[in-house]
Amino acid sequence: MKEKLAFLFIIGLFAQKGFAQSTQAPAFPLVTHDPYFSIWSNNDVLNAAATMHWSGTEQPLTGFLKVDGTVFRFLGNSPEVFKNILPAADDVPFKCKYTETQPAENWMNPGFNDQNWKQAKADFGNLEGVSNTPWTSRNIWVRREFVLDDLAFSEPMLKLKYDDDIKVYLNGNLVFEAGCCANKYRLAPMSAAVKAMLKKGKNLLAIQVVNTGGGGFLDFGIVEKIKKTEPANVKMAVQKSVKLNATQTIYQFQCGGADLELTFTSPLLLHNLDILARPVTYISSKIRANDGQIHAVSLHFGASSRIAADHGNEQMVAKTYKANGLIILETGTQSQPVLQKKGDDLRIDWGYLYLATAENADTKASISQTETPFLLGKNKLQGKKLMLQTTVDFGKIGTEAREQVILLGYDDLYSIQYFGENVKPWWKQNGTTIGQELRSAMNDYAVIIDQCKKVNQLIHDDAAKAGGEKYAQLCELAYRQCIAAHKLVKSPSGELLFLSKENFSNGSINTVDVTYPSAPLFLTYNPELLKGMLNGIFYYSESGKWTKNFPAHDLGTYPKANGQTYPEYMPVEECGNMMILTAAICKAEGKTEYAKIHWKTLEIWADFLTREGFDPTNQLCTDDFAGHLARNVNLSAKSIVALAAFADLAQTMGETAVFEKYDAIAKSYVKKWMEMSNDGDHYALTYDKKGTWSQKYNLVWDKVLKLNYFPKQVFDAEIKYYLTKQNEFGLPLDSRATYTKSDWVIWTSVLSDNPHDFQALIDPIFHFATATSSRVPLSDWHETKTGKMVGFQARSVVGGYFMKVLEEKMKGKK
Repeated sequence: MKEKLAFLFIIGLFAQKGFAQSTQAPAFPLVTHDPYFSIWSNNDVLNAAATMHWSGTEQPLTGFLKVDGTVFRFLGNSPEVFKNILPAADDVPFKCKYTETQPAENWMNPGFNDQNWKQAKADFGNLEGVSNTPWTSRNIWVRREFVLDDLAFSEPMLKLKYDDDIKVYLNGNLVFEAGCCANKYRLAPMSAAVKAMLKKGKNLLAIQVVNTGGGGFLDFGIVEKIKKTEPANVKMAVQKSVKLNATQTIYQFQCGGADLELTFTSPLLLHNLDILARPVTYISSKIRANDGQIHAVSLHFGASSRIAADHGNEQMVAKTYKANGLIILETGTQSQPVLQKKGDDLRIDWGYLYLATAENADTKASISQTETPFLLGKNKLQGKKLMLQTTVDFGKIGTEAREQVILLGYDDLYSIQYFGENVKPWWKQNGTTIGQELRSAMNDYAVIIDQCKKVNQLIHDDAAKAGGEKYAQLCELAYRQCIAAHKLVKSPSGELLFLSKENFSNGSINTVDVTYPSAPLFLTYNPELLKGMLNGIFYYSESGKWTKNFPAHDLGTYPKANGQTYPEYMPVEECGNMMILTAAICKAEGKTEYAKIHWKTLEIWADFLTREGFDPTNQLCTDDFAGHLARNVNLSAKSIVALAAFADLAQTMGETAVFEKYDAIAKSYVKKWMEMSNDGDHYALTYDKKGTWSQKYNLVWDKVLKLNYFPKQVFDAEIKYYLTKQNEFGLPLDSRATYTKSDWVIWTSVLSDNPHDFQALIDPIFHFATATSSRVPLSDWHETKTGKMVGFQARSVVGGYFMKVLEEKMKGKK
């Protein structure tokens, strides 16, 4: 788990007529389409650092404006540069000696005889399709000899990627030791003492890594840091403001005598699946003079080939061409390993990135090996870390704004592997090509921007009406993050699938207890997408591929949905989730067809919850990071609400006998729940431990779906108690620790009918979102005392922030 610490710059506010918009965020979304095509700025100032994939790996976008010959940088920053002393395998393949059997005590010394050790190509690991050499045991010992001809290094650093625990020896001396883990390359500076251990001639790096569980990995080398310099003729544009709404992030810059409005629009329109699925972001630059004078202006925009690579050192190919009235730049890896890898901390390394502009005489496109603003590169190029570059000469600009629209798109060829069959993205279902999508995106620009503005207004106004301005800004922060953690495809049989990736967790695909908290956004604005989040789980059970009498936890590890890979079950959790969400879909749509299709499966799950759900055995729930828990009162509440929702469905469908059975069961369980969990002025964490407490967020569905099985006194007592337990950054999850889950806090807040109490619970979450020092896409798991991220980032569960909006929408439903 990582925390990115950054100084919180003071940002000027820039009001837009119509409605207020968020001006602060832990990270700002720029390009947001799916778990692979997702680029963010983790800084308040856009030109303070490189843009990044949500996982924290640099995926640079760059932008420069030339005004009367002076160049201003407004996007990105000069990347740090490192020179190889001893290349790691991500850069230059190498072979070394290794063993998985305990060696002699002196194994790390230069004179040790390793002739019986195996020799193989690094890197080493146990993730499918990721490593050159499989390592599946607990321990690995590695020896790598290398020769140095020169020792004149200024800032040498160990370059290490490891999972879990590591010890590094240089020429027999322990020079680095760390626990779990470095899922990205860690650069560890070598002290003067360690640097003195290097010698001309033969040297030895010896490393031991212990895999304590889960993923295992090792790659290593030595690099030298090269001093970073900005070109002498480049000045930094002055950022005057940043704001974001549901679909856009908008920056204002001053570049000498010209002002620049830079807008990133990812048109995630939930009501239009074809536009939602189109993998194209608009980048608009509007430029005008700010001093009443006339200025010569040119625009330069760049996109790194790293956006189409996993670790950034792959061999890339790039070209530029003209088609359909567009000037197009294209890049992708040379190897194109389509759907070969799966896991969490991975980026796409197949398919192609596209940068496109309208074709005209004032626009030039080229490719270069390095960032070269306003200098033409080549039309074709191969190598590592290439830059796609387009330059537009505006000529003379006065006080009337001129606009340039740039398209950034991605064709992933095949998106998901679904039970052994590779599935194309939704937008390709009718044979559409990426060229056609780019052309359509350019043609539709004005119409789509207008639709985005209407969606922005809708999302803001719905949330503000439901919960006030701070709550509305939380929903705006959540909107793109939630949607872009999914991929929209059709199954081989033609079913809609909207599959999540469990980002910054374990990389699972279509995790049920990630779908559950994400659901309010989609229930509110398009229940078809929530069906797409449940369809695969229903298919898994109903096809016979999953044979248990409760739902699976997931469908695999992203992007391979071939069956559950999570090592444990969450039987009561996932059973309750699937039943509640099915009932919620039917309530939102005002019809029961979806439940009818899966009625036999729902009956099996209802029977399971009747037997196992009220007093759960020792098992995991969605809050699995908190550990196993028996007799979990909140989990029991979920089971009861699920049975109540099932009874409600049965009554609506005219299944009188089924309704009477489960109505009676749910009512009897509510009575027992209240008696057994009662702890005076609140209800306990578990049935057997008084003096404890927990957020009973699962009860929210009883209220939102208007089931009304739990009396209002339960909600009121819990809210009153919670308000005595808050810290600066929110209400802890339960009495075991001071961390919280922000999605659950918002669900908990909806239990209250008192606007003051609702706001008292929301305000600390808003404070966290706008003041946290953890500069990553919004984390849903943070410390309530410090406001720092504990784990999880960029996850879809922030769609749960829309629960208050959903409550308002459901008030008109029967």
